[in-house]
Amino acid sequence: MTPFHRFGREVQPSELPSCFNNPFYYSPHSLCAEAAGIVRASLLGDPLVAADAARGKMFGVLVVRSSNGELGFLAAFSGLLAGSNRVCGFVPPVYDLQSPAGYFRQEEACISAINAEIVAIEAGVEYNDACAALDSERAAAAEALAALRGEYAANKAARAQRRFLGNLTPDEAATQVKASQFEKAELARRKRAWQERIAVKEAEKARFVQKIDALRHERRQRSAALQRWLFTQFAVLNARGEKKSLLAIFDEHTGALPPGGAGECAAPKLLHYAYSNGYTPLAVAEFWVGASPQGEVRRDGCFYGACKSKCEPILTFMLQGLNVEASALECGGEIKNIDVLYDDEHLLVVNKPAGVLSVPGVVGGCSLQEWLRSEFLHRNDVFVVHRLDMATSGALLVAKSMEVYKALQAQFARREVQKEYVALLDGVPASNSGVVTLPLAPDYDNRPRQMVDYAQGKDAVTYYKVLQERSDGGKQRALVLFRPVTGRTHQLRVHAAHVAGLDCPIVGDALYGAPAERLMLHACSLRFVHPVSGEVVTVECKAEF
Repeated sequence: MTPFHRFGREVQPSELPSCFNNPFYYSPHSLCAEAAGIVRASLLGDPLVAADAARGKMFGVLVVRSSNGELGFLAAFSGLLAGSNRVCGFVPPVYDLQSPAGYFRQEEACISAINAEIVAIEAGVEYNDACAALDSERAAAAEALAALRGEYAANKAARAQRRFLGNLTPDEAATQVKASQFEKAELARRKRAWQERIAVKEAEKARFVQKIDALRHERRQRSAALQRWLFTQFAVLNARGEKKSLLAIFDEHTGALPPGGAGECAAPKLLHYAYSNGYTPLAVAEFWVGASPQGEVRRDGCFYGACKSKCEPILTFMLQGLNVEASALECGGEIKNIDVLYDDEHLLVVNKPAGVLSVPGVVGGCSLQEWLRSEFLHRNDVFVVHRLDMATSGALLVAKSMEVYKALQAQFARREVQKEYVALLDGVPASNSGVVTLPLAPDYDNRPRQMVDYAQGKDAVTYYKVLQERSDGGKQRALVLFRPVTGRTHQLRVHAAHVAGLDCPIVGDALYGAPAERLMLHACSLRFVHPVSGEVVTVECKAEF
C-alpha cells in the first residue's frame, strides 16, 4: 500500500489552508482531522498494529498535493509500531535503523557482545571466587590484627600497673621497654605480612577488573562513535531542497548532540517523505492513540504540538521555504479595556482577559503589567503580585508600590491567600467533590507542559466541587469549582486532565486536552489581608461561561 492516501471525496479549493500551520501551536485543520479519522478506521485495522497502538502511540498526518495536483495525505507514527519502523500504509523512516545488514545493526551487535562479555565475567566463577578470596583475606587480617592489638593493649596496661605500684628494678624497667618495643615492631611486621597476602588476592581480582574496565571503555567509545555516525545518517530535507544531518542541525541549534530518538517522530518523517517524493505539504497534525504514558497527560484522539527537545531544531530547518503561519497561542493578545474589581491607593484587583500575559514573557504581546504602567495608571511602580496563565482569565492582584508587593507576595508564600477558580470540564468527574494530590514537575522535553512525577515532583493539592452538569451538543460537561492549596504551574489543568486526577481536561486546553475558542478556566475569587489596613478583602469575579 502506498503511503499516499486519498480522502475518498473531492476536496474543494475553499477547504484548503491558506498557509502551512505552525506544528508546535495549532488547532488541527479540518482536513487533518478527517485524515486522522481515516488512519484510525483503516490503517490501524491489523490486530497486532491496533494492539500496540492501544498501549499508547503518537501518530501524524500531513495533507499534501502531489506533483500532478492530486490532494491527499501521508500518515506516520513516532518510533516503532508493532516492533517495526516499516508498516504498510505509513511513510518509511528517515533512516532505517532496523536493517539487519546495515552498519548500525552490525555495530550494535558488537556493542551487545561487549555487554554480554562483561556480564559473563562478572557472573563467572573465577571472578566471584577472586572477589570472595579477597574479602575473606581482608576479614582474616582485620580479625587477626584486632586480636593482636587486644593482646598487646592488655600487656601495656599490665606494665603500666606495675610501674604505678613502683619498686621496679633497673632490669625490670629495661625488660618492660624491650617488651613494648618488640610488640610495636611485631604489630608492624604482622600488618606488612597481611598486606602482602591481601596484595596477592587484589592482584588476582585486578586481572578481571582491568578486563572489565577495558571492555567498558571500549563500549563507551564505540557507543559514542556509533551515535555520532547515526546522526550523520539521519539527513533531512527542507522545502528549499537543502539537506542537512541531525548532527549538523543540533550542533547549530544547541551545540550538543541530538537526544536519543531524534528524527523518529511523526512530523519529521512526514515532511522528509513529502519533500523526497515531490509532494507539497499543506497542513500537519499529530494525534495520540491509546493509553496515556506514565506521568504525562496524553488523551486518546487529542491533537498535540510537536515535541520541543527532539523536534524543534529539526522542524525549524525542515520548514524553511514553507509559508508557515504565526500562532496565536504563541503571542499575547491585545489589551483594549480592563474591568477593575477593587481599587485603592495601595493595590488593585482587575479581571485579566484570556489570552493576555500577566507579566512580560518570552512570547510577544503587551503584558497586563506593562499595560497598567503605560496606559492605565501611568506609573512604573506597579507590580502584578501573582500570575495567571496567558489563557486563563479572572481576578489578578496588583500592587502600587514595592512595599505592598513584597507584603502581598509574603502572604502567597505562606499560603494565606485563598484563591478559587471555575472551570468547564470536558466530561464529568467520577466524584462530585474531593481533593487531587498529584505532584508536578516540568516536562523538559515538551515545555511548557508539566507532568506528574512521584519521585521528583513538587507537592500540589487541589480541592474541587462540581457545581453543575451540562449537556453541550451531546457532550457531557461539568462546571467545577477549584480551590488550589498550592500554586504550581498548570496545576489545575494537569489535575483536571490526568487519568489519576479528574480525568476530564478543561475545555479548550490545547496542551492537555483539545483546543477550542478559549481555555475555560477563570479565577473567580481572591481573599487576602490588606497589607496596610489589616482588613480581610474578598473580591469576586464572575465567569462568562
